This record gives sequence, structure tokens and C-alpha cells, in this order.
Amino acid sequence: MVKTRDGAIRERGPHPIDNWLFGLALAGIALTLYLTFSAWFGEQPAFCGADSECGLVQQSRWSTLLGVPISFWGFLTYALLARLTWRLRTRPSSWRAALLVAVVGAAVSWYLAAISLFVIEALCFYCLASFGVANVLLVVLLVRRPAHMPEHAWAKALPTPVGSAMVIVSVLALHFSGLFDPAAGPEKPQLKALAIHLSDSGARFFGTYWCPTCQQQKALFEASAARLPYVECTPGGRNGPVSIDCVVNDIKNYPTWIIGRVHHTGIVTASELARLSGFEWSSDTARKK
Repeated sequence: MVKTRDGAIRERGPHPIDNWLFGLALAGIALTLYLTFSAWFGEQPAFCGADSECGLVQQSRWSTLLGVPISFWGFLTYALLARLTWRLRTRPSSWRAALLVAVVGAAVSWYLAAISLFVIEALCFYCLASFGVANVLLVVLLVRRPAHMPEHAWAKALPTPVGSAMVIVSVLALHFSGLFDPAAGPEKPQLKALAIHLSDSGARFFGTYWCPTCQQQKALFEASAARLPYVECTPGGRNGPVSIDCVVNDIKNYPTWIIGRVHHTGIVTASELARLSGFEWSSDTARKK
């Protein structure tokens, strides 16, 4: 550290810990980027079979947020931390911003770890690795505090990151409870049972990703939409060729259900799908006839 003409104390150069901080951020980037690309390309991460505990975590509803893999949000967090920790080498004032991001990232990792352990009841070693990186990075960053700068005193530095982390984790919990989006919440027993029955009975739901009414049809099943026997008719894009399955079944409008060899075009309510497929609703659960 050196004293400037105005009497302020400044660091002469990068702190020895800075390389560790930057390295941890890079490790987090590599890990989350791998998981993100695996999710986007429909591949299981290495040593993470579909029936393994890791696979259960990766396929759970907590594995996506706002339509993208949760690992992508982790990648953005680590990328921002890499930028801030690199700046910290020459600008100690960056510590406060880095602390904010690191505290939020560690808090979210604790929330997801608790969900994995107590709700999903499965552990994913990739998630544990990210959990470790996020929390070690936070601890090292706390040790790195530029104590010579009054604005970085604990009383001034901690309230904003801690408060922000509490708010973000609370919003995440409300999101995954289904408050903001029912599709992100827990599955309703009747809708889940009906979706499974439709799939097991040979019913087919034909649609396209760009069809608004197809998305409305899926939305009727909320968190159980992924269980529907859905067939994408334009996998190559809106202007691409129609899939063979849709051509063979003479699908001309979207969405179209085929139940018992009968075509049903347009949005079909859950109760009507139950009637058409021979599925009986009850007050507590749903069961096949």
C-alpha cells in the first residue's frame, strides 16, 4: 500500500488473493457453461444418467428459470464475478459490487442445495461443485476486503448484499411455488394423472413451438405439461419441412389431438380430454375407468 498526496492509502498493485478469486470465477464459468450447453443440446452431463440422483436434479422443475437452464443464470453470475474480480486487481472500489454478486450467488446456491436435499431428495455432484465454488469464492472475497478504505467497513458493506440475497431467494421460492407462473409450481395430482393417462393410452398432441394456441393448450396442464404426448410438427423451424409423423397423420391445423383415431382440432379442455380418453375425475385424485 502507498499513501497519495492527499493522504489517502491506496494499494500498490494486485493483492495475492486476487488470482484465486479470478481463478474460482473461471472455474464456475467452465462448470456452468458445460451444464448449460448440455441442457440446450438435450444431452445428459457426463456420469449423470437419467435415472441417477444427478439426473433427477437436472430434470426437476428447479433446473430451469424463465425458460432457460438455471445453470445459465449461474454462468452469468460467474462471468460478472470474473469481470469484477479482475477489476479488483487495480480498483479496490470494485470489492463492494463483487461482494453483492457473490453473496447473492452463494445464497441462491444454498437455496438450491436445500431443495435438492430436502425436496428432491437427491444430490448432483455438479451442483455440489458449483455450491462449493460459490461459497469458497465468497469466503475468499470476504478475506480480501480492502480494510484501508472506510467505505468498505463491514457495517456499510454487508446490509445491501444480505438484504438483496434475502429478497432474491424469497422471489425464487415464490416463483417455484407457482405464485407467478403455475407451470413452475408443483404438479396438481389430477392434471399429472391425466397427462400420464393420455400418454399411456396412445393419445397424441400435435403442435408447433410457434403456435400460440398450442402453448395455451400446454398451459392448461401447468407443471404437468412436459408429460403430455406432444409431437412437434416443425422441428426444423417455422418455414422448415413438416415432420413425417404429422404428414402421415394428416395434421393440417394446430393444435390437433388424436384420441382413439379421431382428430380433435383446437384447444381441448382437460375435462373434455378426460372424457374423450376414458379418464374419470374424482374430488381427491384422478383414476382410469
